[in-house]
Amino acid sequence: MILVTGVTGVVGRQVAHLLARTGPVRVLARRPERVTVTGPNVEVCAGEYADRPGLDRALNGVRAAFLVTNTATEPDDERFAAAAREAGVRHLVKLSMLAVGEPGADDFITRRQRENERAVRESGLDWTFLRARTFMSNTLSWAPAIRSDGVVRALYGTSPVACVDPRDIAEVAVRALTRPGHEGRAYALSGPEAITARQQTARLSEVLGRSLRFEELGLEAAREQLLRKYPRPVADAFLESAERQRAGAKAQVVPTVREVTGRPARPFRIWAADHAEAFGRSQG
Repeated sequence: MILVTGVTGVVGRQVAHLLARTGPVRVLARRPERVTVTGPNVEVCAGEYADRPGLDRALNGVRAAFLVTNTATEPDDERFAAAAREAGVRHLVKLSMLAVGEPGADDFITRRQRENERAVRESGLDWTFLRARTFMSNTLSWAPAIRSDGVVRALYGTSPVACVDPRDIAEVAVRALTRPGHEGRAYALSGPEAITARQQTARLSEVLGRSLRFEELGLEAAREQLLRKYPRPVADAFLESAERQRAGAKAQVVPTVREVTGRPARPFRIWAADHAEAFGRSQG
């Protein structure tokens, strides 16, 4: 049995979906009614990281688990790793972030993920870290403004990032969960190109078949938006990360997706075409 967490997120959902094609998979969900991965091979277990009895039930009989951190402000990974060790789990595959291995990154979220990785590493279990660059799916936050008035508003429109398709991360995760030889590896995962927000806007315009306008979002406006959604340490971390991106720290392309899966990482234009309906393209 393999346990998947984070199944209401873009990566965990895809990991569970891929695993369910070939064998049994158990998913841990705080709100089971929100789980969209279904089928005869899928077992949904209600629980959360702070719920030790729920964790114990979910981990019973599990060989390997896919771990997604739920929040940067709670010791999720420490709780999960301790419960997994006592349950006899042998291998944890953890979704992490590429900044963890970059000395210049010292924001709150990156520091917490370093601590999370350390907790998993020190648990005594076999581990694999998937250190992913920015998800292409983050651009879904632009969808309401694109649908309503054809505008993308973002901070630092000319700063490049080698963003990665969550489906590629999921495929690497499934390889690590189901095949030997990935233990003790920290995989850096990026897309095949460094692309700016302005270029992403142009790709979306092509896919949607309509003109889109990019508007540079000022720093204070970006800060206000983030503070409406996140605690200040998290909002500040996103802004620090944006400054690193503007300095070129997120532009490096790495070939890991191809090396692990045998096929190249998907470019943003493919991701955009596959998700065009979310931005307002008619399915007809």
